[in-house]
Amino acid sequence: MSLFPKKGTVYVVDDDEAVRDSLQWLLEGKGFRVRCFDSAESFLSRYDAREVACLIVDIRMGGMTGLELQTRLIDARSPLPIVFITGHGDVPMAVDTMKKGAMDFIQKPFNEEQIIGLVERMLDHAKDSFTEFQTAANRDALLSKLTLRESQVLERIVAGRLNKQIADDLGISIKTVEAHRANIMEKLNANTVADLLKIALGQTTPKT
Repeated sequence: MSLFPKKGTVYVVDDDEAVRDSLQWLLEGKGFRVRCFDSAESFLSRYDAREVACLIVDIRMGGMTGLELQTRLIDARSPLPIVFITGHGDVPMAVDTMKKGAMDFIQKPFNEEQIIGLVERMLDHAKDSFTEFQTAANRDALLSKLTLRESQVLERIVAGRLNKQIADDLGISIKTVEAHRANIMEKLNANTVADLLKIALGQTTPKT
C-alpha cells in the first residue's frame, strides 16, 4: 500500500488551537490528509519518517520552538519539507530558517491560496525527498549487515584495490579476501562488481 495519500499528508504543529483548526478545515477541504499537534514534542513522538508528508509549524511555541524542531529534524536527516508560520516581527527569523532548508514561511493573517500553493509544492518536493531518503535508508540497512572485516574489504574494493593489495593491507590471505568479497556480494544483493560499487556509492536503489 502506498504511503502517499491522494493529496498527501500535512502535519500542522502550533500551540494555538484556533490556528490548528483553521488550517485543518482549509486543507481537508482541499483533499489533504491533516494531522495536528499542539507542540513540537507531541509531533516528534508520533512522527513517522517513512510517511511522505510536509510540515507547517509555528516559529514561536511554548516548550520546543519551531526553530528547535527544525534543527532536530535536520540532525535526523529527515526528508520532511517545512514551512513556518510567522508573525510580522518574526520575518527576519523566518528568513534564517530558509537558509537552513525551510521551503518558505507564511505570515499571519494567512492567504488561503498561498497556503494551498505552498502545500502542493511541498508535497511534490516530499515525493522526491522521500525516494532519496528511502534509498539511503535501504543502503544503510544493507551495509549494516557487513562485519567489520567485510566493511574494510568493501572500502578497499571501492578504492580500486586488487585482491592481492587488499590481502596485503589487511594481513590476510587472498583466499580470505575472495571469501569476504563473495559474502559482501551476497549480503548487498549485488550480481556484479559494478552493482556493488553503485550500491556502496549510493548511486542506485539497493534491492531489499
